[in-house]
Amino acid sequence: MLKKYNSKHRKNALILTGGGARAAYQVGVLSAISKFSPRHHPVPFPIICGTSAGAINTTALACYASCFQLGVKKLEWVWNSLKTDRIYHSDPYRVFSHILKGVLGSFQADYANKIPRSLLNNSPLRTLLDSVVDFDRIDNNILKGYLSAVSITASSYSNGDSISFYQSTESIKPWYRAKRSGIPTQINTEHLLASAAIPLIFPSTKIKRNHFGDGSIHQLSPLSPAIHLGGEKLFVVGVEQPKEPIHIKENNPHPPTTATIAGHLLDGIFSDTLQSDLERMHRVNNTLSLINDDKKQSNEGLKNIESLVLNPSHDFNSMAIDYYHELPYSIRLLLRGIGITNDSESSIISYLLFDKAYCKQLIKLGFEDALEQESKIRQFLDL
Repeated sequence: MLKKYNSKHRKNALILTGGGARAAYQVGVLSAISKFSPRHHPVPFPIICGTSAGAINTTALACYASCFQLGVKKLEWVWNSLKTDRIYHSDPYRVFSHILKGVLGSFQADYANKIPRSLLNNSPLRTLLDSVVDFDRIDNNILKGYLSAVSITASSYSNGDSISFYQSTESIKPWYRAKRSGIPTQINTEHLLASAAIPLIFPSTKIKRNHFGDGSIHQLSPLSPAIHLGGEKLFVVGVEQPKEPIHIKENNPHPPTTATIAGHLLDGIFSDTLQSDLERMHRVNNTLSLINDDKKQSNEGLKNIESLVLNPSHDFNSMAIDYYHELPYSIRLLLRGIGITNDSESSIISYLLFDKAYCKQLIKLGFEDALEQESKIRQFLDL
């Protein structure tokens, strides 16, 4: 049972999507909402769901569900002091030795104990998560009624399913649908590393007997975990952004590079399924409006789902180009090898630029975008 002063928010759910360094934008949005909320009050989202880098923000927020403003301040502190080498190795020796190990590993026999292959080694992220996230606090917040459920979604490389690992009250049962399921568990660092493992860029993570990667892969229904966990009012921080001109020549006569294509693929993974799922939800709501109340009550699975989506007002790619030289030289050299420069069309830079200067700009943008929508957010969240 949620705390009495939080009961009016019991159906509110927060959904944070993925996007690597772009997740700093979410912190700005949360910071603005914390300004709308009463001091020392619990999080206004008893149900919190995250995918990819959004899963890390989700878990950090769940750890401080008893005091929303404190949780947001902790997140801001981490993102505002972030450096690339706290997320992945960026010095020349370890960058290129990691790639070399991956190449040599492909010649190992099948019975050998192989390591996951990737472009970058994100072992520093494991160290960071172990030092700043106190997972025991999640259970405490659930037991004390500040939190109903928290969900982290990852993609199984073993069977291609989207798996939502969730921690909640005992009343929430597992769910099994086509290509997606919800599994109760004690969330830990492995789940966050798995969910945030951008394909090809970061290594997969093994949980029990299966290997998992970024939760946005195969996530055909990003809204599903929040709804299964009891959410009826979904506040979504998305990544659908306006296309703005970046530092490239107009009417480029050359075909897209491999890096440009890879950037488009990542953009599709992180944003397209969310938009289609929102459209599907609105169609279902319209259909439900045509059904009489008696039939709705006889079927508990039929319920209207409200949503409020906040998307960035500026293009992350254009912003990232201005901070390209903040990337370590070895990373710039590596990216140049696959066709990415400071005047590149590829959006990959915006995913990998874990630099405090860039992150501060994203936080500022998220804060300003949320302030623009203050009245809508207050009304929707009943603040």
